[in-house]
Amino acid sequence: MEGLTAVQGRVAEIQNRILMMSATRAPSTSAAWSSAAAAAGLGGTSGTGTSTSPGAGDGSAGAQVVAAASKYLGVPYAWGGTDPASGLDCSGLVQRVYKDLGIDLPRTSSQQATSGRPVASMAEARPGDLVFFDNSSARAGIDHVGIYIGDGKMIAAPQEGDVVKVQSVGNPTLIRRVLPDSPAAAPTAAVSSGAGLAGVPYSDLFVSAGAKHGIDPSLLAGVAKVESGFNSAAVSAAGATGLMQFMPATARGLGVNPADPASAIDGAARYLRQLTDQFGSTSLAVAAYNAGPGAVSRSGGIPPYPETQSYVSKVLSAAEAYS
Repeated sequence: MEGLTAVQGRVAEIQNRILMMSATRAPSTSAAWSSAAAAAGLGGTSGTGTSTSPGAGDGSAGAQVVAAASKYLGVPYAWGGTDPASGLDCSGLVQRVYKDLGIDLPRTSSQQATSGRPVASMAEARPGDLVFFDNSSARAGIDHVGIYIGDGKMIAAPQEGDVVKVQSVGNPTLIRRVLPDSPAAAPTAAVSSGAGLAGVPYSDLFVSAGAKHGIDPSLLAGVAKVESGFNSAAVSAAGATGLMQFMPATARGLGVNPADPASAIDGAARYLRQLTDQFGSTSLAVAAYNAGPGAVSRSGGIPPYPETQSYVSKVLSAAEAYS
């Protein structure tokens, strides 16, 4: 399962109420900010968001994440919390910080643990990476997440009665990197030029739709190959039609004519964009294309259906071959 999920800018202004909350934080929270900033190579204060340190404004994606997360230091923990005005839980904090940077992540820590790509060890971790933990003996699986800030420290929302703060990382169960590998690059979606699609049917449509909606054209071609074998007249036993095999209700919802290759490919690119934004990873978007978004949400990852698991593997393998 992990092999399937391993495949995958701007700093938004924090709401005025959060800035007001920052201004009234206790001295211990200001000290936490100082520790976080020092660990990440940043300076300044949490209350104003200003800094005299070059590292705070160097454009590094990791530094942007640390700076964004540091603005929530002192926010009370609230189970299920996604609004800093009333409280945040661990995954709510992570989702909010990355949303501030223009990156959509799933809601829960177990879902977030499928985003991005794996980092082998703490020795390779960078500021901005996500560190995940399996802390509960009652049930297996990821149940806690923090944002690594460097120097063995993370910013996290620990537990009921506590606040968002800087903590030692310890030994995480796994580490994921959502940001691009280049530390100076802004967090943007990478879309290939489709150079590997030479000779593939409808390659021009895959390239144009991919560029329009921010989806790799090789992925679109992979979906078409697995869904229909590039047959625009294909009809499945379940009633899906066309090159990209849309069910009638999905086609109507997207305003797609599934029998028209141009319309079908554009609709598939739009749909995959929506699914990628919703679930935060390419593999989960492909799984949702096959099994439906509801199945992915309920499973917290790729659904345990042999058909869907095989589908994701085939599509990603085909996309890799075309890239």
